[in-house]
Amino acid sequence: MLIRYSKIALVASSCFFLFLVAFNNLFDYGSNYAFVEAVLSMNTTFEGNAGMWRAIESPVIHHLFYWSVIAWEATAMILIGWGTWKLWKSKTEGADAFNKAKGIAAVGLTLSMLQWYIAFLTVGAEWFLMWQSQSFNGQDAAMRMFLVMGVSLIFLMMKDDEISA
Repeated sequence: MLIRYSKIALVASSCFFLFLVAFNNLFDYGSNYAFVEAVLSMNTTFEGNAGMWRAIESPVIHHLFYWSVIAWEATAMILIGWGTWKLWKSKTEGADAFNKAKGIAAVGLTLSMLQWYIAFLTVGAEWFLMWQSQSFNGQDAAMRMFLVMGVSLIFLMMKDDEISA
């Protein structure tokens, strides 16, 4: 049971983390919007870099992109929360039932990993050259979260055996 409780706690912690991320993005909209605006505008990248043609100056696009990030976070959070509930409900059931209950949480964790990988490490860091910015570089945080969600997913998906008496 200890391993099952550990998996449930780790999945629940991922849900709580994403709740705080989405909460902060909504209730400190301006600060976090400034990050998105700077990355998409590329206004803190190296001066004269050849990739400036990629910059997006439109505040409408900035807001739409930011809202898509928030929606992505919220969707992953909801899926992970739902998955946590399914795991909790099946914690004392047989191994097959517990292993089947992992699916929704696995989808949520994967969706979160994809966000950190696609939106931040790929689109932000590479397409919009966020890596060049001294002040608006979220690569380290994105990598950290990609790894946290990935380790959580790997641990969750380790096959569970029957509970010994």
